[in-house]
Amino acid sequence: MSPVLAHRALPRRSLLKLAGGTATAGALLGVSGCGLLGGSQSAEGGNGLVEKANLRVGALPINDLAPLHLAVRNGLFRQEGLTVEIITAADGASALNSTIGGDYDITYSSYVPFFQAQARGVAQLKIVADCASAAPNSTVIMTSPRSKVRRPPDLAGKKIAISGPATISELLVKATMRAYGVDFDKVRFVPIPFINMPAALQQDQVDAAILTEPFLTLAARNSGAVPVVDAATGPLEDLPLTGYGATTKFCTENPKTIAAFQRAMDRAVAEAQDRSKIEPLLPEFAKIDKETASIITLLKFNSRADATRLQRVPRLMRDFGFINTDVDVDGMIVPPPRN
Repeated sequence: MSPVLAHRALPRRSLLKLAGGTATAGALLGVSGCGLLGGSQSAEGGNGLVEKANLRVGALPINDLAPLHLAVRNGLFRQEGLTVEIITAADGASALNSTIGGDYDITYSSYVPFFQAQARGVAQLKIVADCASAAPNSTVIMTSPRSKVRRPPDLAGKKIAISGPATISELLVKATMRAYGVDFDKVRFVPIPFINMPAALQQDQVDAAILTEPFLTLAARNSGAVPVVDAATGPLEDLPLTGYGATTKFCTENPKTIAAFQRAMDRAVAEAQDRSKIEPLLPEFAKIDKETASIITLLKFNSRADATRLQRVPRLMRDFGFINTDVDVDGMIVPPPRN
């Protein structure tokens, strides 16, 4: 049975207000495959292989999710007995809200909202799979060619665009400035969606902006934006940025389903190391043109969540006041299946 394009508009339950995630705009096509077993499947029922055959996965229309779309396109979920429906969320925090409320089964987000919710006791969450980590030239603090900002010390006291307060973007800017010994206390952080940051730089609304792909490439190509400092090098190199999570309740009740999702993502990430496998998909779900898709710098795709690596994120969050308690990352990770 061939994959079927599917759209689903689900209500969101506003259970908490968490800042975080990578905020972008645009529509996302959800693709679902048919189950391995013949016959119909209920939305909530299993199929003999998994407890819940149809999964609703909250996502964003961004490059990080190339392996997820590849897994759907190549039938990797179908081979595990799963039908995956990819549903657009406004940002990572909104997707997490919907997961906590039961509208989504698994969600993509930056790690900041996951660890905020866990630290504040808002919800008991599990990390199902890793997604992406920082790669050189993929997350850069940029400025206008007319700006006097040229080096990290020039950022002190300036207006810097971030995707939102207490987000991964703010964390990266502060951590980068600290690494260069630059005081960020007097910086004015201006919340601007990534998609609008190139225009904000071009119109001199801000002195600098932290940009991710493809907006980094678009800003450089269309408005001549220039780099100030790479936020994915030095102490932040290979910093885990995004992952897939679910509630502890869902993971406990659906262990075979989670294991099937993990196996499919393992295979998808392995395939995604070959850029030619994912580049053709980017114009479809990330809504960028083919030329841009061919030149952007991709993040480092991952699937297996490693506690030592992930612990770096809540440690930074506590350093910068995003949370005030420690988070046991190892206890949040769902161990990968043995086969």
